[in-house]
Amino acid sequence: MNFSSPATSKLALLVALALGLTACNRDSGEQPQAAKPMAAKPVDQAEALSFIKDAEADLAQLSIEANRAEWIYSNFITQDTAALSAAVGEKLTASSVKYATQAAKYAQLPLDPVNARKLKILRSALVLPAPLDPQKNAELAKISSELNGLYGKGKYCFDDGRCLTQPELSSIMAESRDPAQLLEVWQGWRNIAKPMRPLFEREVELANQGAQELGYANLSELWRSQYDMQPDDFSAELDRLWGQVKPLYESLHCYVRGELNARYGDETVPKTGPIPAHLLGNMWAQQWGNIYDMVAPKDADPGYDVTQLLAEHGYDEHKMVKQAESFFTSLGFDALPDSFWTRSLFVQPRDRDVVCHASAWDLDNEEDLRIKMCIQKTAEDFSVIHHELGHNFYQRAYKDQPFIFKNSANDGFHEAIGDTIALSITPSYLKQIGLLDEVPDASKDIGLLLKQALDKIAFLPFGLMIDQWRWKVFSGEISPAQYNQAWWELRNKYQGVSAPVSRDETDFDPGAKYHVPGNVPYTRYFLAHILQFQFHRALCDIAGDTGQVHRCSIYGNKDAGAKLNKMLEMGQSQPWPEALATVTGKKRMDAEAVLDYFAPLQTWLDAQNQQAKRQCGW
Repeated sequence: MNFSSPATSKLALLVALALGLTACNRDSGEQPQAAKPMAAKPVDQAEALSFIKDAEADLAQLSIEANRAEWIYSNFITQDTAALSAAVGEKLTASSVKYATQAAKYAQLPLDPVNARKLKILRSALVLPAPLDPQKNAELAKISSELNGLYGKGKYCFDDGRCLTQPELSSIMAESRDPAQLLEVWQGWRNIAKPMRPLFEREVELANQGAQELGYANLSELWRSQYDMQPDDFSAELDRLWGQVKPLYESLHCYVRGELNARYGDETVPKTGPIPAHLLGNMWAQQWGNIYDMVAPKDADPGYDVTQLLAEHGYDEHKMVKQAESFFTSLGFDALPDSFWTRSLFVQPRDRDVVCHASAWDLDNEEDLRIKMCIQKTAEDFSVIHHELGHNFYQRAYKDQPFIFKNSANDGFHEAIGDTIALSITPSYLKQIGLLDEVPDASKDIGLLLKQALDKIAFLPFGLMIDQWRWKVFSGEISPAQYNQAWWELRNKYQGVSAPVSRDETDFDPGAKYHVPGNVPYTRYFLAHILQFQFHRALCDIAGDTGQVHRCSIYGNKDAGAKLNKMLEMGQSQPWPEALATVTGKKRMDAEAVLDYFAPLQTWLDAQNQQAKRQCGW
């Protein structure tokens, strides 16, 4: 899964709202205050209900306009389509700021549960709330645009004159095994972030002021208020989930460090302590799957290659999508509308520039579902297609909800559903659809599980620490003078990863990750990596699969499909614990399902580490 943008999580939502449209059930110690400029005028329930109705109708219509403009821009990238998309984006941003500010005015009123929930969503939807002062509003918009521009235009130039973009540099990080080259690329990309530092500092000041005008202590409290819990309780919940999976991560970290030490030697990778960040196959060391060949067990080959199997069975791009659709119809979902097949983008055009990043779209909040993807006929893209259709079927499932509730239960659910479906792409599924003749025996599972863990388990602490850093910045716990120092302290604490060379406060290494200058909340990805396994295990139980959960596929099981659809239809109309209980029977997120899934791997990792007499931890 590519984490470069949040595009897949419901593009029918507003540009300004799509990044954070989740419920707020704020019940922390201090009561929210109405924005001061609004306080003088008395308000009543009738006025609040009228406001909610009008705001919802307006936002629903604007969302369709925005979706169409953004679709055209993404598929026909020109100066004119960019201008049209930007113009609609400005209109949506202005509307979202206006409605969030007005919603704060009614925060104290007792309303019926449905309208109270809508009001809270409207109020807490902004990711980067602008101050009411028009000059400061304009300044914040300018800074946000500049930060995005610095990242998007970033390049590193080598001594031979080659200037490469981030995707091109990431390819080197994935493929090179030369520590010197990896270090040069790692350092080179981070140079693009240095000019971001003063801009980011000012952006935090302005956004904090905007959050305070909406009745929040700071931007950290606003972001953490979007999860149907008190903000501090949500933070504690994240700590609890991390505590559950940390032993598995430590076993994986210990094993990978030991294998890299054997490959590179003590001078490059010490036997103890954190792993240098440039050696893990990824620009941010967030996923380690690209170094699988360096750490794979000798007998890990499962005996088949899905990319090769797709070619042997005549799978083109259209057939790959058709097969993914058949996964959902086998669960009892209706087939996708004809318009999906005529309006989606499956193949990169030769005559124009397009945004190839895979994404799922719902253009009219009803049935106009599409995916946009430059499909490669590979195992990876076969999985990604199943993932993207997970978004589309979620979008259609909640189409009968009011517009404000047309979203996932929380922002982790949308990503989790796609990943849950992808977990069912097991050897048994490949056999059921005729791609594989025989399912490999369990002795081949370790390699498959290790490959998954290098991406999914390695990602967990990274998915957590991004917003741990930002929340502390927003609250003032981390001062601007400590930005970089605190960043690496948290990376060391959670990931056991260190900077390969000395870093100081002239650097701004957080800015080298798109989601920081792009102001995209990141905790959703951590939640998705927990929830997908919880959903998968529950659906396998519903399907009556009594085998090991990592071998289970729910393909063809109508009971599992019906239970899944019941949750998807709820959209965001209920607090996420209610939606979670619909499938799992529990109202609490639980990482035990992660441990169950990877149990054979953890046993194997611990045996390897013990046999090699490795000192785990850092």
